[in-house]
Amino acid sequence: MSTPDLTGRTAVVTGSTSGIGAAIARTLAARGARVLVTGRDPARGRLVVAEIESSGGAAVFVHGDLSAPPAELRDLAATWSAALDGRVDVLVHNAALCPAVDTVTLTDADLEDTLAVNVRAPHVLTAALAPAMAEHGGGAIVVIGSWMAEVGHAFVGLYSATKAAEAQLARSWAAEFGPRGVRVNTVAPGATRTPINAGSGDVISQMTASTPAGRPGTPDEVAAAVAWLVSDDAGYVHGALVPVDGGISATR
Repeated sequence: MSTPDLTGRTAVVTGSTSGIGAAIARTLAARGARVLVTGRDPARGRLVVAEIESSGGAAVFVHGDLSAPPAELRDLAATWSAALDGRVDVLVHNAALCPAVDTVTLTDADLEDTLAVNVRAPHVLTAALAPAMAEHGGGAIVVIGSWMAEVGHAFVGLYSATKAAEAQLARSWAAEFGPRGVRVNTVAPGATRTPINAGSGDVISQMTASTPAGRPGTPDEVAAAVAWLVSDDAGYVHGALVPVDGGISATR
């Protein structure tokens, strides 16, 4: 299979100041896309942009808080489009909150913020950007889901539920926007080694030891799947959920 070519396309990756989001931003830029990096930490965002530019890619950072009210999210989407010269070809919904607590311990604030970032924001931003993609001749949207959306887990129940909701939204968006040229799919990572879980190495290793892959995933492996899905090589892929999880969801 050829390396996906995204030359001439523009892409927004939410939550792309670190971890999987940053890897997706770097990978899409390496394939030729002009990437908008966005998140709540300007310092980390500018660092990702600098990394992309030092490798010969094109990127820009726009600060954004996805827990904001819908009207502000629509303004943010307009800002993204303007920063990319009026056109967003690729949208990757990567940003997510994951309060690792049980149901009783979960605070009201975490409940509201998690629902806002993980479900409301993708819905509002897709509604804001997908119609313009269709008007421009097509586009691609990828939701970053999770293997946890398919299993019960005592400490991330809300997160898992929001990831399941996002995957269902992606299927519905595929039905809604696919006929208009906008492909929508989900990539569901497994236990992936990122900066946020760097301190829990033994837990991640134990969690993946019995999987077919026998190891944690990497952000770059998730990013490679996203790059393929948004490319012309995946032109016949609509409404799919692609597990990049070392086999954990299939064999757990």
